[in-house]
Amino acid sequence: MDLISNIFVESWQLLLDAAPYILFGIVIGGLLKVFLSPAYVARHLGQGRFSSVFKAALFGVPLPLCSCGVLPAAATLKKQGANNGATAAFLISTPESGIDSIAVTYALLDPIMTVARPLAAFLTALAAGLTENLLRPPKPRLVMADFSCVVDGCCDGIDCPPGIHAAHHSLGGKLLAGMRYAFGDLWGDLAGWFFFGLLLAGGISALVPETLITGYLSGGLDSMLLMLAFGIPLYICATASTPIAAALILKGVSPGAALVFLLAGPATNMATLTVLANLLGKRTTLVYLAAISAGAVLCGLAVDGVYALLGIQAKSVVGQAAEIMPYPIQLGAAMLLLALSVKPISAMVRGWFRKETAGCCCDGACEIKDESQCHKENQE
Repeated sequence: MDLISNIFVESWQLLLDAAPYILFGIVIGGLLKVFLSPAYVARHLGQGRFSSVFKAALFGVPLPLCSCGVLPAAATLKKQGANNGATAAFLISTPESGIDSIAVTYALLDPIMTVARPLAAFLTALAAGLTENLLRPPKPRLVMADFSCVVDGCCDGIDCPPGIHAAHHSLGGKLLAGMRYAFGDLWGDLAGWFFFGLLLAGGISALVPETLITGYLSGGLDSMLLMLAFGIPLYICATASTPIAAALILKGVSPGAALVFLLAGPATNMATLTVLANLLGKRTTLVYLAAISAGAVLCGLAVDGVYALLGIQAKSVVGQAAEIMPYPIQLGAAMLLLALSVKPISAMVRGWFRKETAGCCCDGACEIKDESQCHKENQE
């Protein structure tokens, strides 16, 4: 009983530290949903071998989509004319980063990792996309941008031009729709995996001896490769991977090895790679996997070098940002997250016992579907 109690105590403390920043991140994610539609962005990703890749990698960094949820968005981009390089770049930078995971990285890790994580995601995505487009230059295509309404689908952007549609929804209506998405679909897709990550992090803190980790993951190329082998087949979203990384660093894992896990875990898993091979082809999938592997290891070594150069012990600064947050705010945010998580987690548990859930991307099978429809099916 003491062991179980210790696991929950450690997990609860991580939740208190992270909750205010997670709420901030999902609010921003809701605003991005209604003011920056991936379908609208698609028209920028079809022209040019280099500019399209740069834009795709950059657009993907703030979007709060996990490695499975990003697949429908990437399929839409591809359908609307995005070239393979741009699509691959979007598929890497989006799950590896996100405004929600950036916020929780600041809370649970430190400012250096907060900057290094999205920067590494962008550079890795850029390298993969450019490599693909250099190996197979994209042919010019006519890109048909989708201007349909992202608020409630009231307008398809064709019979109702954007200028006329602008009068359909007030700023308040858009904000309300964004918050409905943020605290409904977005957090619904993240909640189960986030709490799984919290419990796993609590288990690491309570169970794993420091000598075991420091003996194998304290730094160097061997540590990076070991963490890469652990992260590639694992399915975990960027937000859920952060408390695990924090627990590993507190046990003695080097920040560079933790960064490898933060990059490889969210961007790769067996289901994602299978769908990706069907969407973009086997060669592009190999480029995708090679770029993530090489980028994660190189960025991990660079981050360890930065900490060594600055003379900073990552273990001593982890979680300091959360200490400036007043306890009543932490407690209120944690209780709100728990309340918001009851419905999606219960839906996820019910889904484990339903045979028909195998066809829904949110349950891990990753069939390409509309993300909101997938979440709706899980709740029914």
